[in-house]
Amino acid sequence: MNSLPIHDRELRNQKFRNPNGVGLKLSNFLAIDPEYQGKGMQRFGKRDQQVFQEFARDRQRLHLIAQRIRQAMGNENLREKLYQIQDDEDLTPLWQVREGKVLYKLHKLRERDHRIIEEKKELIYQEMGHFLCEACEFDFQRTYGKLGEKFIECHHTTPLSLSTDERITRLEDLALVCANCHRMLHRDITNLTVPGLRVLVMERRWGA
Repeated sequence: MNSLPIHDRELRNQKFRNPNGVGLKLSNFLAIDPEYQGKGMQRFGKRDQQVFQEFARDRQRLHLIAQRIRQAMGNENLREKLYQIQDDEDLTPLWQVREGKVLYKLHKLRERDHRIIEEKKELIYQEMGHFLCEACEFDFQRTYGKLGEKFIECHHTTPLSLSTDERITRLEDLALVCANCHRMLHRDITNLTVPGLRVLVMERRWGA
């Protein structure tokens, strides 16, 4: 736990994330768990409740994310790079809630080189002359005019939580989607694919 690049090294001391502190945090979750018959801590935070509700019924994904974090933290060179990344003051809920600060940093580290994303966008724009969301076919340029020209978000089809500390991203690993569909993909990032979301959207759209 102490090797995670969440807080600056100079802010740490002998009591930082010691076994007692971790035990207290687990007691917060016991207080939230309706199946626990004992007594947990009397108080818990909103974030504790959010985390518990997200993973209580998805232990497999929880174990997978924990495994990937351990793998990443076992790489000394990667840890040093993560320490060097400055925290953003305004993290969007997409990264705060779904993947957490450490995985956000891993994501940020891998995406510092935006060349492949720009290459993907340029390739599609040259072919089509505009962008369509691959899930719902939303067109920013058609809706917003000049303001929406050449605008679209890029989704990595292999979830961050399934990645090891080193990852090769190819053009076919990227999907161009609108902001709404991007958020929906990250609500069920382990199971939902872009084609799967497209089917869901079309079924709702046409009443199938």
